[in-house]
Amino acid sequence: MLRRLIHGAVVGFALLLLAAPITAQAQNLPVDAFYGHFQGSGIAENEDSLYFGVTVRDLDVRIGPEADGFYVEWTSVIRGGGDPNNPDIRKRSARVAFSPSERPNVFLSKTATNPMKDGLIWARVLDQTLTVNVMRVNDEGSYIVQTYNRTLSGTGMTLNFVNTADGEPLRQVEARLVKVGN
Repeated sequence: MLRRLIHGAVVGFALLLLAAPITAQAQNLPVDAFYGHFQGSGIAENEDSLYFGVTVRDLDVRIGPEADGFYVEWTSVIRGGGDPNNPDIRKRSARVAFSPSERPNVFLSKTATNPMKDGLIWARVLDQTLTVNVMRVNDEGSYIVQTYNRTLSGTGMTLNFVNTADGEPLRQVEARLVKVGN
């Protein structure tokens, strides 16, 4: 009886060890799963939001194939500040093309390679999330990192954006986007 129990435990443990890497590897989506046109809105917060409120952002994201890799293009329309009945409106857009690196699920920007000038930009896919990191060095030599986590869910994606300077969080945006096209 004891022998059968030990044998069962050893076989079960061995099966877990064999299955674990396969399960973890199978969870990473291919980058083309993120292709499409997504639109939505979110709320931006920072440490002063308690006193000064939050800002609303309308977001437009396009992800698609390009040469040997893919591109991510995003536009944020920021409504905040000024008169509450007529808030200031700012628009920011960016487009980055990525190529595969020698590491699986890690992609490098085709253009931004100098942190003093353009920043360093890279992307990775982990599970159902496409993360784009943008790192820049400012004039004083400090670093700023913007991290965009785009996670597929249901009919679209969620976005978690974090802006940090020297490791301290400056701003965070939580948003939901719906897939509106390919």
